Amino acid sequence: MATIKDVAERAGVAPSTVSYVLSGSRKISEETRSAVRRAIADLGYHPRASARTLRSARSEVLVLAVPREPGKYRAVDGRFAIDISDAARDHGYDVLLMTEPEGVAGLCRIAGSGLADGAILMAVRENDPRIAALRELGFPTALLGHGNEADEAELPWVDLDWEAAVALAIGEAVAAGHHRVVFWASAEHEIEARRGYAVHGLDGARLAARRTGADIRVHASSGDPDDLRKRLRQALGADPAPTALVVQHLILLPELLEEIAALGLRVPDDLSVVPVGSLPDDPGSTPLPRIDLPVARMSAAVAQLAVEAIASRDERTAGAGHPPVTRELIPPRMADAPRIAAPPSAS
Repeated sequence: MATIKDVAERAGVAPSTVSYVLSGSRKISEETRSAVRRAIADLGYHPRASARTLRSARSEVLVLAVPREPGKYRAVDGRFAIDISDAARDHGYDVLLMTEPEGVAGLCRIAGSGLADGAILMAVRENDPRIAALRELGFPTALLGHGNEADEAELPWVDLDWEAAVALAIGEAVAAGHHRVVFWASAEHEIEARRGYAVHGLDGARLAARRTGADIRVHASSGDPDDLRKRLRQALGADPAPTALVVQHLILLPELLEEIAALGLRVPDDLSVVPVGSLPDDPGSTPLPRIDLPVARMSAAVAQLAVEAIASRDERTAGAGHPPVTRELIPPRMADAPRIAAPPSAS
């Protein structure tokens, strides 16, 4: 008996596309629709009633889980929430935003209530308890970011290659002549929570140190502005002084730049500053050499992965087997921005 996977192979499309044609729940080009219909006719495929029932019971909602400290706002979270909502809408889905105070219990409640068909998890950490809970429920899930691959073996994810991004930024600084570089890592609480981006950023600093042989000084950031300024004064006041600052913790970047100016240092004449993971086209940002976070690409990809996870669940119910899990690690690149300046001649 033909399966939905057989139809997909005959039509040259993904199994999820066949599901969309059968359910009529997505915008599919007429050319693709015709190819799927021909394959269905050629193979004599008949979708199982159980799969049709699942599709008709969908809420057409995705839950977006955003870990967040009460009273604090991160611009990057808002940017992702908007872009993911736009991308989900292109697939016919609305987005339900759920923040950290509800945690695992809130996700389980939503998954069990039928309020949403699938989940997108942001700020994934190593051994993330949300993953284990949703896997136990069999709830379709896609990850924006990744912690450790062993824990996420069965889940699709997309992420910037943070290790490569930090290594690239430090490597470019060294290539510009900087041999004493401070890496301003994620905040201590993010590192202690084993957030994927924080851990992989530290890996990138270690990788750059091995590759370049330069003096790479790693400092964890702080979420407290006063503590951050104190730590920065200590880092920049070292002897011999660093000539470049590669920054991953960008929430308090304005405070960092203010403190640099208060110390009488000019950017980039006295100190080159290179943000890693900045928001593209941020109107309030200072023009600096940087590596942007590919927000639009990541948002579109994770929405697609979540929708495909839902379709895959239906296909497994219909007896079509387990389709391969998709993962995308996006390589970093330096933005079209000012180049990293050479260090002061006195250094």
